[in-house]
Formats: sequence, C-alpha cells, structure tokens
Amino acid sequence: MTTTHKIVIAGAGGIGSAVGLLLAEWSDLPIELAIGDVDGKRATWAADWILEGCSRGVPVHPFSMPPEESDETLERVLAGADVLLDCLPWSQAVRMAELARRHELHYANLTEHVGSSERIAEIADGAPRAFVLQTGLAPGFVDVLGHKLFLEFCRTHGVERIESLRLRVGALPILALPPHYYGFTWSTVGVATEYLEDSLVVRDGEHVRRPSLTEVAEVHLGALVLEEALTSGGAADLPEALAGRVDSLDYKTLRYPGHWSWVHDRIAELPGEDPIAELEAVMLKAIPRVQRDQVVIYAAADGLDRSGERHRVEESLIIHPHRVGKHTLKAIQATTAAGLAESARMVLTEGLRGVVLQSQIEPEAYLAGPFIQKIYYGEGD
Repeated sequence: MTTTHKIVIAGAGGIGSAVGLLLAEWSDLPIELAIGDVDGKRATWAADWILEGCSRGVPVHPFSMPPEESDETLERVLAGADVLLDCLPWSQAVRMAELARRHELHYANLTEHVGSSERIAEIADGAPRAFVLQTGLAPGFVDVLGHKLFLEFCRTHGVERIESLRLRVGALPILALPPHYYGFTWSTVGVATEYLEDSLVVRDGEHVRRPSLTEVAEVHLGALVLEEALTSGGAADLPEALAGRVDSLDYKTLRYPGHWSWVHDRIAELPGEDPIAELEAVMLKAIPRVQRDQVVIYAAADGLDRSGERHRVEESLIIHPHRVGKHTLKAIQATTAAGLAESARMVLTEGLRGVVLQSQIEPEAYLAGPFIQKIYYGEGD
C-alpha cells in the first residue's frame, strides 16, 4: 500500500503558496497538503490558487491558525501530519519548531535569523525527526552550492584547505531607478533585518562577526555591473563548519550601484530605538514593490593546488520568473520555494533526524533533486 505523506505549510503568503504549488505540481511522492494562515481567508485563497494552478489532483486543505500558541484546529492538523514547512516570519520560527517537536514532525524553515536558528537547534537536539534550517535561497541553495564547490576544489587539487569561498546573491528588480536603485521583490522586514544584523564570516581562518553593509565592492557578472556588501544570515552555518579549512569566507548581497550609499544615508538618520522597524518603514515609503524580477547567484572557491598554482572553481546563475503549472512565479518566489520543497522531499526519503544544517546536506544529491533542477537549472519543465 502506497503511503500518502501529509505536508503542512504554515503561512499562506507568496512563498507558502509557491511551495504548495511546487509540491502539488512536481512531487514524485504521493502527498496531500494543508496550508494555514492567521488570516483564514488568505489560507482559503492560497488553497484555491494552488488547486487552480496544478494539473494534478493533489488534495489541498486550508485552515486558520492562531496568532500565538496553538488551538484545537492547529493541533488536529498537526496530529495527522508528517512534515511542517514554516513560511511564517522569523519571529514565529521557535513556536513552530516547538509544535513540530511535540507532534514528532519533520520541520523545515526559511529564516535567515541567526538567533532563532540557534534556539531551534536546541529544540531539535535528540529529535526523532529532522529539523532542516535555513532552506531557501540565501541561506539555503547558495550555501549547498558553495559547499559543493569547496569540496570539488579540495578533491580536484588534492588539498584540505582553500583561500576563499565567496557566496553572492541578489534578488533584483529588472529596472532600478534613483535615488534608491531598488525594488522590493520579497519580505521587507527580511531586507531590513539582513541590512542591520551582523554578518558571520571567516577571516584569517577564524569564525567572526562583521557589521553588515561593510566591505562594499563593485563586481561584474557578465553584462551586469553590481555592488556587493556583507549582510546577515546568508552564509548559514558554513563560517563555523569551514573555519580552519578556508582563510576567507563570506556571503554578500548584490545590488545595483547606488543602493548601498542610499541605505547608509537612511540608516544614519534613524532614531535608533527600533532600527529594523524604522528602516523598514523608511524603505516602504520610498521603494516600490515590483512584480518583474531576477535572481542573480554567484559562488566561487579559490586557492592554490599542491604545486602552488592558483585555481578557481565557480558557478553563476540568473533565474527569471518561472512557469509552474498554470501560474508564473516570480524568480524570488520560485528559488526560495524550491529549496523548501526539496527539503520536504529530502526528509521524507532519506531518514534524517535531529538538526540538519546546510553544511550537513549532501550537495550532489540535493542539487540533483527535481525541484532544484527545474527551478535553478531549467531542466524537465
């Protein structure tokens, strides 16, 4: 008898809806979905949207979630589930992880928030199910890709240590206008948070913190001229995992030239009582939300081989909006949701348990997974 896996999606916004569509349309496992939100109408809309866009007969059940703690409906939904996919704001991540642990569910989230990830790792200690953290684009895909390049460099050139590992991602509008040279394509609070919290990096072989929005530099990726700057969260656990094996490792966000200067000026004007909320409010007044977007990714491992010759292994990708079923997803929706969908498939097929960080994911298998291949590499559309 074939087992049908029940997957619960917490959060029916753009990413929650997108991961539901990806799973409904492309899952190679028999599944049913439940999608919940504190706004019950939003959950119903998302379920209808997934069903309208999907060419297969996958059941999708909407439900209302309480804003805090739990309730009878949420308990009932979780009691019969196998996986909880957390697409809620980072402030809800610990709550969702605690519920997953209590109901003995696999859990995966997207948040780049370092403090929440550390707390969830404690919750997951000794769990009979897997807790896969930071599974989206950055953190997420780019870290698995970077780890793959690190391992490939060491294997190819017969070394155990490299000089640098660079991870770069930009979620960018197609058109950028002054004075801010940006357009919101994803979570506004997520942008403000990554701009203000410290970045975890490796410098001189040691795992350290550096202020975000520092180390700004111009980069050229094909015809694109961009600027990079340190931001928080995107390196996942690689700075700690590879400390001592790489001299320099960092994650930087890519933006069009002029954006970082504009942000620095706005931060200097903040009252400072609640900087993240204040910066988000300032940006929301000045920067438009946009529908047409692109995601730019670059990762590179650089160092010397055993004879002292320098080499670099690298990969770059540009992802545009992607057709899934009858709907078209924005590039940032598709790339973020693909990592979460792949994580759901991974926990259901690989027998994982306890906390699973990005450095612990087997790169070749993950990158060959169907959701990653279709969204990032355009295979099998």
